[in-house]
Amino acid sequence: MATVTATTGRQSSQHIGEGESSTGPKEESWCNWWTRSSFDMLRTLEKRILSYNKTPYWGRFVNIGRCVGEEDKIWTIGLNTDSPNTPLVLLHGLGAGVALWVLNLEELARERPVYAIDVLGFGRSSRPSFDNDAMVVEKQLVKSIEDWRREVDLNEMVLLGHSMGGFLAASYALSYPERLRHLIVADPWGFPEKPEDFESTVKIRTWVKPIIAVSKMLNPLWPIRVAGPYGASLVNRFRGDIVEKFTGTIADGTDISNYIHQCNAQRPTGEAAFHTMMKDFGWAKNPMIHRIVNVKPTVPITMLYGAQSWVMRTGPINTLKELRVGSYVNVQVIENSGHHIYADDAPSFNRLVNEACRATDDETRK
Repeated sequence: MATVTATTGRQSSQHIGEGESSTGPKEESWCNWWTRSSFDMLRTLEKRILSYNKTPYWGRFVNIGRCVGEEDKIWTIGLNTDSPNTPLVLLHGLGAGVALWVLNLEELARERPVYAIDVLGFGRSSRPSFDNDAMVVEKQLVKSIEDWRREVDLNEMVLLGHSMGGFLAASYALSYPERLRHLIVADPWGFPEKPEDFESTVKIRTWVKPIIAVSKMLNPLWPIRVAGPYGASLVNRFRGDIVEKFTGTIADGTDISNYIHQCNAQRPTGEAAFHTMMKDFGWAKNPMIHRIVNVKPTVPITMLYGAQSWVMRTGPINTLKELRVGSYVNVQVIENSGHHIYADDAPSFNRLVNEACRATDDETRK
């Protein structure tokens, strides 16, 4: 394992032993030239955003070997990893990366180890080519999480996933329930079955309809790459709502839009994997609600939703609680929050996650 020096405070910089930039993916292509993107720029922006986090952290590439590609590496940051409490592992959603947890890391790591990873195919992790079958792709991503867990040497963990990460966390719980002390899904994607009358009962803005139609054929975030050098401006213009969520903490809002651009201007293999798993943008080909009921009843599940989120309109949120009679299922709705509940109301999100984790610690001590 590489020697790692922790980071503290706004004025500090992260130091990774034995040449961090040489240990991660270095894929370059015409796409990098056209989009003005590189892993070095992504690294710089991530460090700049995470420097606002006051809790010391380390970062390294975890080599999981021949998982999907020839030699896959998963970018990982860790905080308070010497704590004896049950570790919390964070899985981001589509198009995101570890830096977007900046509003949560300090509070979540106050009492326990916290690990955040760039899911394979995203962020600074390796970007191998995935299978073209939805279930095979899902299993490949789940296996990458399990291979990562084994390499980091975590016996048990609390696993939290947002959006697509929630879908993957639930799938992981199906395959490796013995490794989970608690499953937390935050505004999860891909759970309900798509209603047959959705288009006729839900009003969709006219300008959104062609985007939805194209997204069925192309990777969802293709406009960022087509825009080339203007991709970051595109993010800032059309997803300014995400950038705005961080304005109270991040002095320069363009760091967030540039970071999102750099995460998604690279070779989009993880995005292609998501496209393979999706039926339409809001639904999965293999809905999780039909399967998560089979998670061992000993695994407690907490489900967090944003009251204003589009996920609330894709299907009922209490279905799992009704189906898993006799098992712990806690459904919580955060008011005045949309899909990005970890940033819309970070204090409420952090409090609910910490409550779930503390309950896990109490059970462990019994």
